[in-house]
Amino acid sequence: MASSRELATPGGGSGFWPIFRSLRSALTSRALPVVAVLLGILAIWYLGAVWLNAPFAYDVAARSDTELSFAELLSQTMSQQRPVLPAPHQVAAEMWKTVVEIAPTSKRSLLYHSGVTLSSTLLGFVLGTTLGVVLAIGIVHSRVLDRSLMPWIITSQTIPILAIAPMIIVIFASQGITGLLPKAFISMYLSFFPVAVGMVKGLRSPDAMHLDLMRTYNSSRLQTLLKLRLPAAMPFLFASMKVGVAISLVGAIIGELPTGAVAGLGARLLAGSYYGQTVQIWSALMTAALLAAVLVILIDIASRAVTSRMGVR
Repeated sequence: MASSRELATPGGGSGFWPIFRSLRSALTSRALPVVAVLLGILAIWYLGAVWLNAPFAYDVAARSDTELSFAELLSQTMSQQRPVLPAPHQVAAEMWKTVVEIAPTSKRSLLYHSGVTLSSTLLGFVLGTTLGVVLAIGIVHSRVLDRSLMPWIITSQTIPILAIAPMIIVIFASQGITGLLPKAFISMYLSFFPVAVGMVKGLRSPDAMHLDLMRTYNSSRLQTLLKLRLPAAMPFLFASMKVGVAISLVGAIIGELPTGAVAGLGARLLAGSYYGQTVQIWSALMTAALLAAVLVILIDIASRAVTSRMGVR
């Protein structure tokens, strides 16, 4: 006969209730902080929209010699065609319209522009990751490169990308190279740095005892690299790649600005600024943020798969 505690517990003694409680606890501990922060951002956003859009509403009311009630003020600040700060629901409506209702092949679709920016982002990210890994391997294995190259790698990131992006575009254009490659080069310039620094740290992370053991086995530098240094550097690599892919997207968008591009999220931002379409600008910004989040999540999934395969917990 089941005990009184088992009878009082949903699912009896089948074990369903403990599983449900553990799932509920996990979801609560992870979801509640995210939801709380999201609600806080939305509240601040709505307050900012009312504050920044109110002067225009008052100006319109003064021109028509009418007085605005608080409810009318809220309504008008949330529905202006060209607000100083669009309300979240206006941005959401614009994103729904340009993502779902418009065909992805249309030049009015954010999916179309996201695809253009994504192509240069991924190419630049692959090039930047490859360059960063190669530089890190050279720095770890050569004291000359460590002393001469590492300071220049750090110094390269002190130059504002907005200053050198037009020069990069002009240099490539003078050689007849336009389109995808110049934007990918800018993305590579930004993304190689975190990968190089992270990989240097990761390749140097094995204990001295393990390195001595490899020397005892008379292992070559290549064998030590493949069997010890690279496996130890994998967590560092994926952490750096998360930063690199996000900043690579920023580089691709910046690369579209000085070229007067007609496609891409950067071109969408330019068009919105030219015509004062702030809702369009913010929808492109939010799309870029979501795209970066998706890329980081994909790298995180790959990181978990690789580290799990390697036996790392």
